[in-house]
Amino acid sequence: MTADGNNQLISVQPNGLKFVFELEKPSFCDLKVVNNTEHHVAFKVKTTSPKKYFVRPNTGVVQPWDSSAIRVTLQAQREYPLDMQCKDKFLLQSTLVPATANTDVDDLPADTFNKESGREIQECKLKVLYVTPSSRGNSEDEGFKSYPEHGTDSNSTVQHLKEERDAAVRQTLQLQQELDFLKRRRQRRNEPGFSLMFAFVVGVIGILVGVLLNVSFSSSSAFVQEI
Repeated sequence: MTADGNNQLISVQPNGLKFVFELEKPSFCDLKVVNNTEHHVAFKVKTTSPKKYFVRPNTGVVQPWDSSAIRVTLQAQREYPLDMQCKDKFLLQSTLVPATANTDVDDLPADTFNKESGREIQECKLKVLYVTPSSRGNSEDEGFKSYPEHGTDSNSTVQHLKEERDAAVRQTLQLQQELDFLKRRRQRRNEPGFSLMFAFVVGVIGILVGVLLNVSFSSSSAFVQEI
């Protein structure tokens, strides 16, 4: 059975095995086996390099329209393959079995996957691909490209900071106008305790003005230096 074949008993996702290869470290790849029929289907996994890989389960029975997960582990290797090329291959065999077999593989006949028994055995070949950790990291980072770069994006950001600074300046002018109003009001009124309240309000407004201007100008200058 090939990936593009018709009347497949089972389908495999993905259609190949990819392992992140690191020296002295194991790596694994998960496969999903889907039963495309209304019958019970048994499967068996074989490989050209059984000493390098650990497959669980390597044999199983999938119920009608159900699926099963297989984990293939590449055991820790002591040296890199030539040019990171892998010639290992996997073969997934599948065949119909009686419903009485259920999911207990121990109930399967010994010749279940023997072509000479007259059974129809479908086969699916899976290739193996090794990738380096760095190549995997680059592929995962491809979506993070929205950070402003030199050019139009940086100019628009600087413009945005300038607008925020201008807004802070306008707010500062408004506070100064309110301060002038309080001064004029103080000249017209000579109430006990008013001087103390006036001093308090003036102090608060002064602090706010200083904070607004400091934050605005420091943000703008820091961004320009960063660019």
